[in-house]
Amino acid sequence: MKIVLATGNKGKLREFTQMCDTEVIAFSEILGELDIVEDADTFKGNALIKARTIYEKLESEDYIVISDDSGISVPILGGVPGIYSARYAGEGASDKENLYKLVEVVKSKGVNRTPAYYTAAIAIVSKYGEYVVHGWMHGDVLSTTRGEKGFGYDPMFVPAGYDLTLGELDDDIKKSISHRAKALVLAKPIIEMLQR
Repeated sequence: MKIVLATGNKGKLREFTQMCDTEVIAFSEILGELDIVEDADTFKGNALIKARTIYEKLESEDYIVISDDSGISVPILGGVPGIYSARYAGEGASDKENLYKLVEVVKSKGVNRTPAYYTAAIAIVSKYGEYVVHGWMHGDVLSTTRGEKGFGYDPMFVPAGYDLTLGELDDDIKKSISHRAKALVLAKPIIEMLQR
């Protein structure tokens, strides 16, 4: 069975391809570009919406569709941006615009550093049913950015136990500690079971 990733985010596709032991195809290679309305109020709900939508549109039982919904939550801001991380600065906002808006909002609270965490929910949909797993990465966000690596909010996030931001850390370290990596560790046995 072929694995299709239900995302148009190139950063996520790159991370999934690096972490999986098998070929992962972006849905757009098969279906072209699609707009999927993510209107659930949880990461799990949005991940399932994406995976179900792509699975139904593929119209074949030969696929396993994986989707992830992830974001960063800052408790001092009441959990914001949370499920709105990809559009925090507005619909169609770039990663940089979202990043700099969060930097400004954190600065407005008068702090240089405050606890935060990333959440990743990975949904897996196939003819055998639906599964969802979660992974988390805890640390702090800064009121400045450091580093050019990664994507999204990585240049302002310092993982617990580290002094560097995700924008400064090597990809190998990020892959081993990230919320997505932790969720993928849980997803892999499910994917392998479905491929048998």
